[in-house]
Amino acid sequence: MGNCNNTHDLNVDEIKLPNKCNYNFQYIIGRGGFGKVWRAEHKKTKHQYAIKEMQKCKIINKKSIGSVMNERYLLSNLRHPFLVNMHTAFQDRESLYLVMDLMTGGDLRFHICKNRKFSEEQTSKKTYFLQQEFFVICVLLALEYLHHNTVIHRDIKPENLVFDKNGYLRLTDLGIARIWKPGNDGDTSGTPGYMAPEVMCRQVHGVASDYFAVGILTYECMMGKRPYIGKTRKEIRDQILSKQITIKSNSIPGDLSEEAADFINQMIQRKPVNRLGFYGPDEVFAHPWFQNVDWDAYFTQSKQAPYKINSNSDNFDQKFANIKDPEEDAQAKLNAELLKRNSIQEAFYGYTYKSQNSQQQTIQDQTNSKPTTSMSQQITPTKKKLLDSEPQNELKSQKKYNLVQTQKINKKINFTSNPPLSEKGKTKTNFDF
Repeated sequence: MGNCNNTHDLNVDEIKLPNKCNYNFQYIIGRGGFGKVWRAEHKKTKHQYAIKEMQKCKIINKKSIGSVMNERYLLSNLRHPFLVNMHTAFQDRESLYLVMDLMTGGDLRFHICKNRKFSEEQTSKKTYFLQQEFFVICVLLALEYLHHNTVIHRDIKPENLVFDKNGYLRLTDLGIARIWKPGNDGDTSGTPGYMAPEVMCRQVHGVASDYFAVGILTYECMMGKRPYIGKTRKEIRDQILSKQITIKSNSIPGDLSEEAADFINQMIQRKPVNRLGFYGPDEVFAHPWFQNVDWDAYFTQSKQAPYKINSNSDNFDQKFANIKDPEEDAQAKLNAELLKRNSIQEAFYGYTYKSQNSQQQTIQDQTNSKPTTSMSQQITPTKKKLLDSEPQNELKSQKKYNLVQTQKINKKINFTSNPPLSEKGKTKTNFDF
């Protein structure tokens, strides 16, 4: 598991920085593109965490330094009950480490495979469809918060939705999430089966791209398969471009409501302007499928989750988690030489982060590092007054929350020192830019 010697980027006077020696690494519970996810215990507090270990050489080889630094930046400025939140970040010579909430319920993909789309044979049909609605509600609450802070997740899929011990879903993995900016047509990262057409076709995209993925996810849970299937990105793209998939009234599964089918059909519209969510979370929440939903009860998690989690199990694929990387040994010596270069270590300056007294604080690795600013971008009354004076305001009000073609307006929305909002009651009022 490497050594406990921290590189010189952790040499900050009068501050005891987090490091690997603070934790007992117990066993592997998952794998990612850059390394492993460990279940770990803090030696002093005995608190349990999930620690995401990412090998620097893999990050460099995949040209993903910007992505991992961006993820750490976002996580240090976001905190929400429907996100998997970060507590600490640190590094040694070989790897980066993110200390995250431990989610013992496993990811949604694990449970889909285990239960084969939550078969009606295991539960009543009424409960079965309540589970699907519940999963969607959890995702929408997470996205409302991200989109309110002008963050596009861009990788909504079952693998990135994990259950907590109470059966609630949380959204994780901000590796390719981005703060929206104009001219993002070059950003095409994502998982092809859930990627919106405008992203796949290298077009400017906004929050509606996340809602397309939610539609695909809902379709998969309800119908047992994704609407567009292919072995390659090109095959999936060709399917999307050739035909608009819809759930027709005569093909709705038994006991699935027409409102649920309509929700899916509106979410998987190929053209963003026709898609539910193009105008922001409010119109999604207002869909008839959620007519009787008590959003506050879900947000506070006072409502019992309809899906039961086995709390005595880690709920992960042990065979996959412990698979041996065939390149790991072959590259070890080469990587050791590469990591001796100061230029390599300098690329990760600013990664270390420590939260103190429940206040988010970034520990700068060098005195000349740029300070991390809060990414709260709420529209205050003062800012709204400034926006209302813009000549493009009429266009903006038509586009609303799609975050596309609003360069002049976006420049007015500057970072503030306020912490991001985490109370749902406060976030519902500020979506109409």
